[in-house]
Amino acid sequence: MYELLLSGIANILQVQYLLPLLLGTFIGVIGGALPGVTIAMTVIVVLPFTFGLDPLQGLAAMTGVYVGGSAGGLITACLLGIPGTPSAIATTFDGFPMARKGEPGRAMWLGIWSSFFGGMLGGVFLIAATGPLAAIALEFGPWEFFALFVFALSMVAGLTGSSITKGLLSGALGLVVTIMGNDPVMGAPRLSLGIGFLEGGINFLPVLIGVFAFAQIMSDIEKMGPARPGQAAGPVPTLTVSHLKVIGEIIARPFLLLWTSFIGVLIGVLPAIGGSAASMLAYDQAKKFSRQPERFGTGAPEGIIASESSNNANVGGSLVTIMAFGIPGDIVTAVMLGAMTIHGIQSGPLFISQQPKLAYGIFAAYIVAHFLMVVIIALSARYMLRLTTVPKSVLIPIVLVLCVVGAYALNNTMANVYVLLVFGIIGYALVKFGFPLAPLILGVILGDQIEINLIRSIMTDSDPWLFLTRPISGGLIALSVASVIFALWQHRRYRKRSPQSDDDHADF
Repeated sequence: MYELLLSGIANILQVQYLLPLLLGTFIGVIGGALPGVTIAMTVIVVLPFTFGLDPLQGLAAMTGVYVGGSAGGLITACLLGIPGTPSAIATTFDGFPMARKGEPGRAMWLGIWSSFFGGMLGGVFLIAATGPLAAIALEFGPWEFFALFVFALSMVAGLTGSSITKGLLSGALGLVVTIMGNDPVMGAPRLSLGIGFLEGGINFLPVLIGVFAFAQIMSDIEKMGPARPGQAAGPVPTLTVSHLKVIGEIIARPFLLLWTSFIGVLIGVLPAIGGSAASMLAYDQAKKFSRQPERFGTGAPEGIIASESSNNANVGGSLVTIMAFGIPGDIVTAVMLGAMTIHGIQSGPLFISQQPKLAYGIFAAYIVAHFLMVVIIALSARYMLRLTTVPKSVLIPIVLVLCVVGAYALNNTMANVYVLLVFGIIGYALVKFGFPLAPLILGVILGDQIEINLIRSIMTDSDPWLFLTRPISGGLIALSVASVIFALWQHRRYRKRSPQSDDDHADF
């Protein structure tokens, strides 16, 4: 195995393979950093340019886009408070507050190096544990997927902030969003309010952009005052950091890094869940295991490490199922699977044994792409810094235009722009009244999958006890209950240590 991997790395470092990988990683970083431009959209744009290349060149380019895009989302998440990709949502919670405190370089490089180490650990799992992990995924039926999504939803209890009531209401609002549209079984319209485009449901991306981008922009506009002549400029922020010190911060938390990377890999192996759920679950786990959970959301390095390590490790997990079983775990791997089919490659259980050169070439491309990602971001860091020095009167209109274009380009329809506007107002109102945004987004991510898998399980077998008697499903539901109880206990412990106002106690 090691000989094949070393041979694959030597092969991928040749110019004809390294150049497509480099270009793909660069395009992925740019696409990931632009709010509204998803990794899937970037891969789809790159796909036609790979048709004339040989299979390894084309797959190397798309692997580079996948890796670069997964890390690129943290750039705007840290510097602007707007996640470039859905999987960078959790990075915003602590990355942006840390940058606002005058440490944008530390925030960004904590994320970059966490992405690197998480990706490397994901690579180890990808190479050494492809078979066992994919075998676990094959054991999942609708009962297990339902229990898994319920377990992920139980994180709401740990993301509620100072008021559990407000957090639960925010999560419930997210779940309501997912049931708008036609019923998945009978096709009957639900909560469509007589509006035609709501019958098809609401896309996640415009909701994400609206809730985060608009809420942040409106908050910034509120704080803007009239420019005063001769007003002294504030200190110019810098992205220059001691890389050894940043790496030391990450390495000093080995359990956090290993555990959240494993979460990312495991979620990546399971189809249709995605990096956003992986990073949110990892963030919740980091908060649960922390001795100071109250620091989360104020610039805690653990929050950034957890989110970004799981985010890039998730890429390795997603590649497991496509290579070992030909099952795409998300849109990106579905596009890659299509590219393999176009090149006449049949992925599945015999893929690695029949085409080891190509398989280990993809492994090598995945590993090398992480090194290229770090170099690309390091070389372009001074240009990224300009995002924080551009006057808000100039930056805000540009960001608004990018948000609207990103929402419109999703389906080339104005309906998504209207959704973005409505949820921008909702997000701003929630922030103004002290409601946390994380539970809302988590509900939007998981709601439809919970409903679909519940329906599938009941249609397969109407016995409700199967949710508890099937070992994996029962274990996950037990973990869900334990997760909620632990979060409530942690919340009460924090309230005793830091007494709040009477109003906050009333909310609880």
